Amino acid sequence: MKSWMVLAALAAWLPVAAPRAASEWIEYAGGQGPGAGKRVVLLSGDEEYRSEEALPMLARILSTRHGFQTTVLFSINPTTHEIDPGTTGNIPGMEALDRADLCIMSLRFRDLPDAQMKHFVDYVNAGKPIIAMRTSTHAFAYKGGDPSPYAKYDWQNKAWLGGFGRQVLGETWVDHHGRHGSESTRAIVEAAAAAHPVLRGIGDIWCPTDVYSVVHLPADATLLARGQVLTGMKPEDGPLDGPKNHPMMPLVWVRNLPAPDGRQQRILATTMGAAVDFKNEGLRRLIVNGAYWAVGLEVPAKASVDYVGSYDPLWFGFGKFKPGVKPADLQ
Repeated sequence: MKSWMVLAALAAWLPVAAPRAASEWIEYAGGQGPGAGKRVVLLSGDEEYRSEEALPMLARILSTRHGFQTTVLFSINPTTHEIDPGTTGNIPGMEALDRADLCIMSLRFRDLPDAQMKHFVDYVNAGKPIIAMRTSTHAFAYKGGDPSPYAKYDWQNKAWLGGFGRQVLGETWVDHHGRHGSESTRAIVEAAAAAHPVLRGIGDIWCPTDVYSVVHLPADATLLARGQVLTGMKPEDGPLDGPKNHPMMPLVWVRNLPAPDGRQQRILATTMGAAVDFKNEGLRRLIVNGAYWAVGLEVPAKASVDYVGSYDPLWFGFGKFKPGVKPADLQ
């Protein structure tokens, strides 16, 4: 085969990054696949669980394996223009949500300026679907007395009880249930939900992060899996004896909320989602399945979730992100 033909074939297979000078986000144009024509925006911004590593990996899978057009946004230091999870007040590119068909989020205690936050609130109010992971139950934190019209999204808001987490996802931050850093998690599928399309083709899900407390899940939520607290940090560790597993906490659930156009807003939430959690194939498939389900596509029998390129995420922990990285470095 001639060299130009090899290059052309390779170019067709690889995710295409839209050119943008000094971009503060990354984009993959997608290609052939059931998701072609659907736009997915992935919001990264947490200090502990390395969403700045996990979300680009998921975006590449969604674009290359399934055809979705993806945009990944980051918490950006406004001075250095580097990815900085500790910068809680700046996620450039939020206007991408205006044309999005799906938002996948992994945020923690963000206090975005109104000009950025408006795009997110408009997206939510339009009744568009959301996949929310780990700390997204407490995605937003506003200082007391903040005059922002979006302050009700605060995770501990009293008027709109529990803010975005409780009102939209189904729960806000409560506490660690498993012991953080020493008791890992296995997902136990709810028997009544075993046929749900989001669970299609998923085998075992084990994650090194701990189970969160979820105590106010609304009656309209459909529980897909509970979190079994394990005795240690290895997948072969057994379940912990005692009250932590009796009953087990909700780990994965979905909601269908009334949307303004008469349809239903599809919500998928899970308290799993650290970058190292996604080394588990089952968890990657859960999110890919969720993307299909959320936008109304038929979920594959066993969706492809093989990495596109390498994936070797850092362990979770505060202050442990890789400094000096700009979005262009992740293309």
